[in-house]
Amino acid sequence: MRKSWITAFTVLTLAALLIPGTRLLAPDREARNEDEYPRTAPFSAESEQKQKFTALQNDMTATALLMNSETKKDFRNVLARSGRSDSKALAEIDALMGEHSHIGYIGWQSEGIQRHRGEMPESPDNAAQSYAREASAHIANGQAYESPAFEASNGSRYVVLGVPSQTDKGTGVVGFVKQDIVKRVEQHQKQNLRLIPYPAEGNYRIESVKPNSTVDTTVRTGEDNGNASHYHIRDVVVHIDHVLTDNEMNKIKSDINMESVQQLGDNYIFRSKTLETKQLMDYFKKNWKPRFAEPNYLYLTNDEATGASAIVPNDALYSEYQWNLPSIEAEKGWAVSKGDEGVIIAVLDTGVQLNHPDLQGKLVEGTNIVDEAAKPNDDVGHGTHVSGIIGASVNNGEGVAGVSWFNKIMPVKVLDSSGAGSTYAVAQGIIWAVDHGAKVINMSLGNYAEADFLHDAIKYAYERDVVLIAASGNDNTERPGYPAAYPEVFAVAATNNNKEKASFSNYGDYIDVAAPGDSIASTYPGSQYAALSGTSMASPHVAALAGLIRSVNPDLNNEEVMEIMRSSARDLGTEGKDKYFGYGEIDVIQALSTASNYSGALQTYPQQVKRKLERLK
Repeated sequence: MRKSWITAFTVLTLAALLIPGTRLLAPDREARNEDEYPRTAPFSAESEQKQKFTALQNDMTATALLMNSETKKDFRNVLARSGRSDSKALAEIDALMGEHSHIGYIGWQSEGIQRHRGEMPESPDNAAQSYAREASAHIANGQAYESPAFEASNGSRYVVLGVPSQTDKGTGVVGFVKQDIVKRVEQHQKQNLRLIPYPAEGNYRIESVKPNSTVDTTVRTGEDNGNASHYHIRDVVVHIDHVLTDNEMNKIKSDINMESVQQLGDNYIFRSKTLETKQLMDYFKKNWKPRFAEPNYLYLTNDEATGASAIVPNDALYSEYQWNLPSIEAEKGWAVSKGDEGVIIAVLDTGVQLNHPDLQGKLVEGTNIVDEAAKPNDDVGHGTHVSGIIGASVNNGEGVAGVSWFNKIMPVKVLDSSGAGSTYAVAQGIIWAVDHGAKVINMSLGNYAEADFLHDAIKYAYERDVVLIAASGNDNTERPGYPAAYPEVFAVAATNNNKEKASFSNYGDYIDVAAPGDSIASTYPGSQYAALSGTSMASPHVAALAGLIRSVNPDLNNEEVMEIMRSSARDLGTEGKDKYFGYGEIDVIQALSTASNYSGALQTYPQQVKRKLERLK
């Protein structure tokens, strides 16, 4: 089968689906079939660019915050382990700088004397020296310090951090932290969000498939409120002791201006178009005498789930930056399953940083399709970020937490250093992953062109009971992208931290579910952390959930795993399945509870799911 694919060569890229801002790949309206791919609003390239630049700036800001937070934690550890011993402090500093090349200078300050390692960078107007003096003065007074970012004479971006001892006033650490990762994220996201023509001419010849582009009318605020109250402001969870009649439901719908309702046993989750949670709670308590009416921070499913306690990990960046995992109820889901090492999730991408500290013990042997003689190391950053979303070590006090605690990750490098690769390479990667034991495959990549040979590889995996997950793309278009739109593949759109459609996310009838994809914190090459946006970030949330489902109930086949993820998703947008969210945003606790009690009763699930499964058969 593989030999017949060798002559074909279609380019696929990160995060799926190209619309760069050149006329080569953005044809005139007359060249598109507007009836086949309708718009939801008048096209405005300026509006779409503005939304994407907002996402880009948010990712850069969040990445700088992640880096500074992680470095401050490292400095505090140096202080805690050193006590008042200069020799211990310098030994700890040497070890830290050996692990982190982005820390170019560290000064140890104690009793007015400073010893240092490394060289302070040169900078215009002696800004580096000035910030170092300010940091030292703050430490002398027992105060923390963080300078503005500045550019050194060597062109690198730096920030100066001062971390004082909590026990010995006047003792502390001053460090120069190179933030070139922010520039890397900027370039990465300009490609990932299609703000520049990509991939560049040279390695590939690009032929337009004439995709159209639409602009979503949703306004993205960019406000980072992931650490707020963790409940939806217009939701209420109500336990009513009887099944509501049609007349009662219609009255509630009218009274609260209802947008949607979900029923989970005796529990209802009502969402209003206009009323906020407190008003909803007051309404139900006054008029319906419920057993309880509370905010939707307790997403009740069944008796087992109701008794589950949330597990909040101690990873250094989790509470402040990882809004995405509480949003999909991962903390409660972990009480049901944290994964199983025997269920392997393959990541077809740019590779992975094989020695990243937060991925140690999480990787199994992978392969490099691009260069068979090399290991699947990541020379872009995308694959490392995707892998961390799935399985960064949880509860180790370091960095970020992945969705899965124990599922193993198989890195399969199918995209080169430009972030692009052929459909043949992707097809090879799929076959290799299946033949080497992968139970789930994540593909945060794609294009608008169908390729029969790639589809054959997907069928090969599907027929061998593998769950295939793919990102829908970042062009805010309804045009189906592949591999996400193949019927055997589970297609994922992106949401933001307000449970709205992410402004860049593609959409369409082929979407199965949505997952967080806006400013997602994860692992990044250089043993660092970054925040990226894209459906590329949404897809691994779903791949990890598929891994957890197959861990809690290994008897489920791939159709049943996909069925459970659809049926357990939290409905967003228009009631029922819609083209922006599919069946809704994934819900880990509901999915795992369903999987652990799954009886194979296909008739209990939505008719749309049944029809799709029948087509696949």
